[in-house]
Amino acid sequence: MPFDNQKIVAAILKAMDVTEAGQDIVLAAKIADAISKKNKEEMGVEDIQDAVELELMKSPRKEVAKKYIAYRNKRSLARKAKTREIFADIIAAQANDITRENANMNADTPAGMMMKFASEATKTYVDESLLSDDVYDAVKNGYIHIHDKDYYPTKSLTCLQHPLDKILNEGFQAGHGESRPAKRIETAAVLACISMETVQNEMHGGQAIPAFDFYLAPYVRKTFQEEITRIGDFEGVDYSMLKNVQIDDYIKRDLTGLRGEQKAIQHAINMTVGRVHQAMEAFVHNMNTIHSRGGNQVVFSSINYGTDTSAEGRCIIREILNTTYEGVGNGATAIFPIQIWKKKRGVSYLPEDPNYDLYKFACKVTARRFFPNFINLDAPYNHHELWRIDDPERYKYECATMGCRTRVFENRFGEKTSIGRGNLSFTTVNIVRIAIECMEEQNKEKRIALFFEKFDKVLDIAAKQLNERFDFQKTALAKQFPLLMGKLWVGSEKLGPNDPIESVINQGTLGIGFIGLAECLIALVGKHHGESEEAQELGLRIITHMRDKVNDYSEKFQHNFSVLGTPAEGLSGRFTKMDRKTFGIIPGVTDKDYYTNSSHVPVYFHCTPKHKAEVEAPYHNLERGGHIFYVEIDGDATHNPEAIMNIVDLMDKYDIGYGSVNHNRNRCLDCGYEDATEGLTECPHCHGHNIDTLQRITGYLVGTTNRWNSGKLAELRDRVVHK
Repeated sequence: MPFDNQKIVAAILKAMDVTEAGQDIVLAAKIADAISKKNKEEMGVEDIQDAVELELMKSPRKEVAKKYIAYRNKRSLARKAKTREIFADIIAAQANDITRENANMNADTPAGMMMKFASEATKTYVDESLLSDDVYDAVKNGYIHIHDKDYYPTKSLTCLQHPLDKILNEGFQAGHGESRPAKRIETAAVLACISMETVQNEMHGGQAIPAFDFYLAPYVRKTFQEEITRIGDFEGVDYSMLKNVQIDDYIKRDLTGLRGEQKAIQHAINMTVGRVHQAMEAFVHNMNTIHSRGGNQVVFSSINYGTDTSAEGRCIIREILNTTYEGVGNGATAIFPIQIWKKKRGVSYLPEDPNYDLYKFACKVTARRFFPNFINLDAPYNHHELWRIDDPERYKYECATMGCRTRVFENRFGEKTSIGRGNLSFTTVNIVRIAIECMEEQNKEKRIALFFEKFDKVLDIAAKQLNERFDFQKTALAKQFPLLMGKLWVGSEKLGPNDPIESVINQGTLGIGFIGLAECLIALVGKHHGESEEAQELGLRIITHMRDKVNDYSEKFQHNFSVLGTPAEGLSGRFTKMDRKTFGIIPGVTDKDYYTNSSHVPVYFHCTPKHKAEVEAPYHNLERGGHIFYVEIDGDATHNPEAIMNIVDLMDKYDIGYGSVNHNRNRCLDCGYEDATEGLTECPHCHGHNIDTLQRITGYLVGTTNRWNSGKLAELRDRVVHK
């Protein structure tokens, strides 16, 4: 960081404050000036502190030197003691909020422990060496939270929507080997896995494929052509003229009664469907078993699909749904990839749409397996003006999302698309703390005005911090991210290995998130937005103001800033604990172990899905960096796909951007057996009693709640059914 002698002055004055003689700003300035004149190009923090001690000892104020040394030692010991305590918990495999920060990672394994050691040590380094003073104070005092702070020094980016066609058509290099372009569906499916697994190690967030059906469809036809050739070779007949025959749909049928070319075509279709299904099984299996990040965490993966109406695209969609419905292992629900159905009028939603049959099937699969979730391409803010139904590459103009909720679409510095782009980093604002600080003001109008005044100051710090992190990230060299900056990130093909990534990463987004709108409103007006029109009006005013400020930051800093409805997992209880320690227990605000996710109606509030949709929908247009709508339904949804369709209808009616449905699903942790029996205590398959409930945490599923932190477990206990 640039040398600033005012920081030295401030430190000396703090030491003087605790002595009888008090401050002497002239002496403090004289010492700082002497240090600044030392003939050194660089000085470390410890060197500067040594110099301060030396100068103080030479001055008449030796008692200040003693206080300064004592404070310095105290700070050092406190830091070391805290680190030792955290490390001891990791070593002992203690289940606490440090080791359960990420439910998708097993922090009890050797690799998981190593990652937590590195993570906690790195966070301290970031606080002390990479953050500005006002940013550090805002973090320390619970006004903002820097997500993935442990990855800050790596200069890595958050997430990516993979342009998978580049991998499939061109191949790629990863590690010590290289892959040729794909020629058949099995290879294409494996390359899709490897692409996400490899880039997961180059980034700190999730990996997604924005058009899974479109990207893999050509390899269905290639596989069919391979089967036609094989049949012809077996029969001694030249069927080459059938390789490009018109196929209405890839459906397995009995060959009885078929002859000649018709039999060959149907036989090839049957074989192709079987191979596509096996490829989809392998894809899902790999995404749940291939580990990345030091061999400890499966890829946080998502796939978007549903709008390819070609016979080949429909085959991909049908078989990924069949595979998901069947489950993995002993019939267990696959946790990854998070699957997202692209709902589009004229394509994949209405009874007259070409993919309506697959949409109905998708709802049936969701009723059993939680996935797919649903993205609403008909929401005005998810529409692209260049999208045309007769465009074979229309997927380029379709919004895609990460399973957790992250959305990247608009772009000030390039083409409006989700493909080849992602979030760079994001930071969350604790709007609850700001509201609590205003509660002493008795006049409601003045209280709300004071809130907005304080809110602006915290938002300014969050934007400044994200810009500073961007300035740090942009100095990374392309070779630090071999695959990501080799061909996947938009514009990266222009970079040489030793080129900085600055020229291309500005097409990503910087997200400013928020948590606890419900508690914020209770603090300000006594009720949350689900139970009060006044609160709803104020809630929309707050997030609209945030959206406007974020747009201003985009102009000021020349970045793609966006508002994010924060997917709070590890953060869900952190802010609450800090605020309860400072302000005590405040009914409706700090009396739980968690704050409500972003703009959601509180999980404990009893209401209908319709009411929840009416309240939450308007926020989605404001939260362009990401949002999600949840509905909890009762009982066994397996035989009730209509319930899922009703929720999607609500999304359509109220222009909700992205949503999912939660329901009851038991899981035996011993054998993987699942069913929806209420109150299940013994597994009917293995007769074990280690039964857990499969649950969604922030958009994705977690195989066991044993890895949830205390805040999310408290939230889970409070969830009520919407009916």
